[in-house]
Amino acid sequence: MTMTRRTLLKASLAAGLSGKLFVKNVVAAEPASKSRSKGMHLGSVTYNIAKDWDVPTIIKNFEATGFQGVELRTTHAHGVEVSLSKAERAEVKKRFADSKVELMGLGSTFEFQMADQDKLRKQIEGCKEYIVLAQDVGAAGVKVRPNGLPKDAPLEKTLDQIGRALGELGLFAEDHGQQLRLEVHGPVTSLLPNIKRIIDVVAHRNVGVCWNSNQSDLEGDGFDHNFDLVKDRIFSVHMRDLYLEEYPFRKLLTRLNEIGFSGYCLAEIPESTDPLRVMRYFRGLWLAYQGA
Repeated sequence: MTMTRRTLLKASLAAGLSGKLFVKNVVAAEPASKSRSKGMHLGSVTYNIAKDWDVPTIIKNFEATGFQGVELRTTHAHGVEVSLSKAERAEVKKRFADSKVELMGLGSTFEFQMADQDKLRKQIEGCKEYIVLAQDVGAAGVKVRPNGLPKDAPLEKTLDQIGRALGELGLFAEDHGQQLRLEVHGPVTSLLPNIKRIIDVVAHRNVGVCWNSNQSDLEGDGFDHNFDLVKDRIFSVHMRDLYLEEYPFRKLLTRLNEIGFSGYCLAEIPESTDPLRVMRYFRGLWLAYQGA
């Protein structure tokens, strides 16, 4: 009997989160997203510069500064949360659809490294509710994260557990037209070899990496080696202040262009008393670093 990739993944997940997931290295399809022009796109997360803005203010300020998309971080003033009614979700979707700003994703804080399996299950089920919310408001994906290791937890076992949880969620996200974007985050878990292991365990085309521009990207065998570990699975990018000389932002943008990255580079920068001016400068540097 011929088994599809989806059947294999479901069979593996049915073995339970404590079991060994045996499906690996499935060829990744193009990440699902709204139609847009080729090349990279500029956006911002709402952590922290836009944390006090409601949806109309986000749209107005992003349009004024040339930012094309937004990742709405949970708990912030925009109020796009699972508590919204169907009508409220439809209103959020319409506001973005009628604007020049793409709701490219929702930024959650769901994580899957905990040793307590009941807590793990709550995180998975909560993330599923958030994926449904993303579909309802017209977003294209959900960001999740690893967040370090539990005390005395075996590294490989924990990474595999995260991968299996993401495998289950990847299937669910696919059914709701969403990407799942794993932020390169947390002590130890932010090291790119560890992120690669998680992604290899997932083996699902709708699950990829949110590159996070951490200083740890330079550790081990260096930036280029670490970038190459996940270059085929980068779905989105978070960027700190581009003037920081401690991080090779020019090289990052060069490498992203080399691989034909057409997703979003998202500003994750501090709030300001003059946010529109800061956003315009950020956009100017982002373009200049690419020779635009």
